[in-house]
Amino acid sequence: MSLRWALIALLTGRPMTGYDISKSFSRSVAHVWHAPDSQIYPELNRMERDGLLTSVEVPWGKKGTKKEYHVTDEGRVEFREWMESPLAPQRQRDPAYLKAAYFEFADPAAVREQLRQQQAYWEEHLTMLERTRESLVDRTHPTLAARIEKLDEREAELAVRCKIYAYDGLIARARTELAWIEDGFTLVDELHGY
Repeated sequence: MSLRWALIALLTGRPMTGYDISKSFSRSVAHVWHAPDSQIYPELNRMERDGLLTSVEVPWGKKGTKKEYHVTDEGRVEFREWMESPLAPQRQRDPAYLKAAYFEFADPAAVREQLRQQQAYWEEHLTMLERTRESLVDRTHPTLAARIEKLDEREAELAVRCKIYAYDGLIARARTELAWIEDGFTLVDELHGY
């Protein structure tokens, strides 16, 4: 998946400025596709050049203006084509798993510290995912709310269910990571006779 499709997905809900996109991105799409502002703004410009987006100047502050981006018909067509194209599974590239395969080379205290750091990350991430899922279920998530206000009730229900389905997968993955980390603590103890 490229950043381009994540941005179009976000903008299909409502037109936004780059600033609004960045804020909304971090609260929604970033859970499935991470990108910093340094990648978002140049991609918005490329997408506009490619005809996938248009922009209008809107007032910002007392004297300034900002670009507000809108998805074009061409952008919607290309997004739908991408959505309907086959998804090739991606090979994993995760240093945590590479390191785990060679724990026997590391000091047990260092391994435990790495596992604790991973555990803290996944616990925090799981909490955030569960909160986001709750806001999808009760339809208070701001990005979702903007999207579904343009839909009839059946379309809105299906859109909500799709988002919940994605978050259920993310939550299951986070729980699996936490269980795997627990197994890692056990393994380190066994490797070093604790």
